[in-house]
Amino acid sequence: MSIWSCSVSGFDIYSYPDIIVCNSAVLLILLPHCLYGEHKLGASSVAYVNLSGRRCSRGFKACSGKLKTSIRGCAPSAFVVADDKKYGNKQIISITPRLYDYILDNVRESEVLRKLREETASTRGSMMQVSPDQAQLLAMLVQIHGAEKCIEVGVYTGYSSLAIALVLPESGRLVACERDARCLEVAKKYYEKANVSQKVDIRYGLAADTLRSLILNGEACSYDFAFVDADKRMYPEYFELLLQLVRVGGLIIFDNVLWHGKVADPEVNDAKTVSIRNFNADLMEDKRVSISMVPIGDGMTICRKS
Repeated sequence: MSIWSCSVSGFDIYSYPDIIVCNSAVLLILLPHCLYGEHKLGASSVAYVNLSGRRCSRGFKACSGKLKTSIRGCAPSAFVVADDKKYGNKQIISITPRLYDYILDNVRESEVLRKLREETASTRGSMMQVSPDQAQLLAMLVQIHGAEKCIEVGVYTGYSSLAIALVLPESGRLVACERDARCLEVAKKYYEKANVSQKVDIRYGLAADTLRSLILNGEACSYDFAFVDADKRMYPEYFELLLQLVRVGGLIIFDNVLWHGKVADPEVNDAKTVSIRNFNADLMEDKRVSISMVPIGDGMTICRKS
């Protein structure tokens, strides 16, 4: 199924439509149990919606013109059910913006992390920053694992690395790999504000070169934890290098493995989507790690070295 969301006549629709057709005038969508005009639509009903200057999450161009008929109310199901009946009609929670706001309200985000997030939100590429709930999960995994030596591939402005550094013991060390000098300046500013600069070993340059240098330096099998949020087409190479650096029982976590839902759409075959889709398939077959794909943020896969 495809996820579609937009605002129509001031009302947000969040649905998993079975059909999305776009032409120059209308979007044809199949919505579950909505009020359309005066008529209640069933699960198999079709609503025609004209959009004005909007763009849906699947990338279809918004249609011009004014709204013909407004949708007066909509109550999308709170659950998603797998199409494959072998899963026993298992109901999985569907994350709407309202529910996600509730989740974020229940994240314990420190003041320094909040300030970094807010500063990053106004910069170009801010969508690359991990979400607060993701950062909280990463920090908890570091704590549960008792990690002391960590690696991050792709620092950006430092939100996830700061979350990790904050929970590392004073003797802990995080090797932070980033090739964007301007982003690193922001990250370093907040490492200093949080008094964790002594824990972070910043490596400016190509991450693959840094990882190889660590191996050549005799640091193989000495790291407890690694987080990767960088060039998606480099994931296979990062994985192989990190497998050499992380100890048995250590964790390697990859971000963006759901890639905005594109990996599940067979009609989407751009280079990044295909590379992530292939990477996910390869991980499924790789017996050197045990894995768990977690639908948090844009999807994270947690790998434990066997």
